[in-house]
Amino acid sequence: MPWFARPNPQRLTSQAGTRLEAIPTREVLAGTEVSQLVGRIRATPAPFERVVVGGFPAELTDFRTTLMDRVPLVAALVLAITFVLLFLMSGSPLIPIKSTVLNLLSLSVMFGVLVFVFQERAFASLLGFTPIGTLDPAFPILMFCVAYGLSMDYEVFMLSRIKEHYEATGDNTRAVLEGLQRSAPLITSAAAIIVDATIIRAILIPALMRLAGPLNWWAPGPLRRLQHRIDPRGTAPEDVPRPRTEATPSPESDGRYGARRSRSRSTVMVCAASIRTTTTP
Repeated sequence: MPWFARPNPQRLTSQAGTRLEAIPTREVLAGTEVSQLVGRIRATPAPFERVVVGGFPAELTDFRTTLMDRVPLVAALVLAITFVLLFLMSGSPLIPIKSTVLNLLSLSVMFGVLVFVFQERAFASLLGFTPIGTLDPAFPILMFCVAYGLSMDYEVFMLSRIKEHYEATGDNTRAVLEGLQRSAPLITSAAAIIVDATIIRAILIPALMRLAGPLNWWAPGPLRRLQHRIDPRGTAPEDVPRPRTEATPSPESDGRYGARRSRSRSTVMVCAASIRTTTTP
């Protein structure tokens, strides 16, 4: 068998059972064939009623299998809890949906860079490392937790400022501008993920919130009442002031303009009377 070194013919026997040693080569342990090695050993027929395959390769394979089986459930719980918390903070279902989609976009970029650099061996000589062509399953999961947590921190920083200005003015466009201006220094100074802090937070989120307009803060009646019951301090839609617009005064309604116009008419009348007086014989 090319995957194994010369096996040890010595069998260790005891009253508890019999152990057979199979020592894989170094190339197999350092490569990508560990799970295949364990699978072939476990698929080999044995003249025993109960066979247990142990050792580091089997433990690593079982750990990876269990880890990957739980990833969908954990990811669904993280997304659901994040959606609920953002809805309770903003009172709108559109903002959590937008935040989830943009966070997944940011994570997709991060995973693409990981695969391109560490698995496809890009820029290995420039960065000074020796790639093995694989990624340990625990590493993307760890990066998901860190990157998603940081992205959500940035999201909460920005949305809280935008919501404060919207509740104070009722102007969505002005609230987005003010919120971005107030939260941008904090986000950029703590930018652990450059793509997320620049393209996602500084460009896509303000643009989408500007396009959505009042829909950013809309929610169905039952959800609105539920959010207000959980967070009574939240501002109801009817309590948000309407945007204040400064009307340009017309010449007829401007008192100062009217006073100047009256004075100019009096001056013209006085001048006309003096002209008629001086020209009379």
